[in-house]
Amino acid sequence: LATRLGTDAFGDFLAATLDERGVPDRFVQRDPDRGTTLAFVASDAEGGFSFYRENTADLHLDTAAVPDAALDAVSVVCVGGVMLAADPTRSATFDLVARARRHDCTVVFDPNSRPELWDEDRDPVVERMVGLADVVKAATDDHVAAGDPAAAARSLLDEGPGVAVVTRGAAGAIAAADGTGPWSAGEVEHAGYAVETVDPTGAGDAFLAGLIAALVEGRSLADAVDLAAAVGALATTGRGAMAALPDRAAVAALRAED
Repeated sequence: LATRLGTDAFGDFLAATLDERGVPDRFVQRDPDRGTTLAFVASDAEGGFSFYRENTADLHLDTAAVPDAALDAVSVVCVGGVMLAADPTRSATFDLVARARRHDCTVVFDPNSRPELWDEDRDPVVERMVGLADVVKAATDDHVAAGDPAAAARSLLDEGPGVAVVTRGAAGAIAAADGTGPWSAGEVEHAGYAVETVDPTGAGDAFLAGLIAALVEGRSLADAVDLAAAVGALATTGRGAMAALPDRAAVAALRAED
């Protein structure tokens, strides 16, 4: 994980949490001059977010600190739309993606639209990153995937990626591939898994984690979407974006029930 935290109490908490989860801190930068970005999520079923991100640490992430050797050692680089919302992190993220492509990494992009964070029109910026990505995972409430999910997935393919996955919340997901990306050409529709939802926070991130795990493991597109749907569904069965993340045993059990 490449990110930038302040040296404040919240930054210390996040750094400790990453350590507890076994996430290497090699590219977790600490900024002594800026605070850590704060995100607050509503406790109701809608899960609305509020942010404090005024010249905070993550807006100054130095991706040059990720050496080319590190890119040679990984097969997938994943970036999110929040890092594109403002400079200098926006430019640093584009630089990282350009280098990742030169090192034959598969670039995965989640637009994760948060319009309140943007300092300018986000459409051309997001469209540029979509064009650089190999895989795009978007939700139906992302502006790049508005309208009919199947049509949105096909439309995203026209922008450059080889695979587009559009999630539909409890209704599952639709994926389309044109054969130029990491999966063979075809379309997959998944109706989702029926679970008792407690808190939807982090479900999209959990889905993306499952999708990337399946990609790294060389699974088929249909299997990848099924796995991702199971991970995303289980992440809604408890409170919190991280506390409810399932392990592989729980995911396997849910898939076996279907």
